[in-house]
Amino acid sequence: MAKNDARRNALTDAGIAVLAREGSRGLTHRAIDAEAEVPVGTTSNYFRSREALLHGLLKRIGARLAPTSQDLEARASDPPSRELFAAYTRDIVRRLTAQREVTLALFELRLEAARRPDLAEALGAWQRAGFDADVAFNTAAGLPGGRREIALFHYAIEGLVFDRLTSSIDPEGSTDDAVDAFVQGLLP
Repeated sequence: MAKNDARRNALTDAGIAVLAREGSRGLTHRAIDAEAEVPVGTTSNYFRSREALLHGLLKRIGARLAPTSQDLEARASDPPSRELFAAYTRDIVRRLTAQREVTLALFELRLEAARRPDLAEALGAWQRAGFDADVAFNTAAGLPGGRREIALFHYAIEGLVFDRLTSSIDPEGSTDDAVDAFVQGLLP
């Protein structure tokens, strides 16, 4: 298996673009080669099977959607409050909607996982680790809400982002207002 990390990232980024644009059925090694403008067979050298490719895409999506240290430090000195929780939540929604292609690819992977138990296992583990990290961050920051509330926020945010990136039920509605309403309704 090839070890060039820059090439691997370029291929997975091309795979994310194909997955977001064409869906799971359009995701092939050749389609990624064409998207990345590399010789036919390059993607297969890095990802020998479809399973390996899907796992590689999941790993890259996680890296691209992860908050940066600047994201986390931006409000680190602010006192814990519902308003701070709402600000962090708005940042998450902005990051997910700003990286439309990456988030759509994640939604596609989630749909694919409904049909592929091996992917469902890896995706589920990735999601649970992210959720646990969110709960730990919230607790360490002294923010309101516990595990139950963070789970409810995940459900609400994922629905909101899905709505904003696909066919919205309220395209003129404010995303920030929706987040503020979630905070108002879900936090004790």
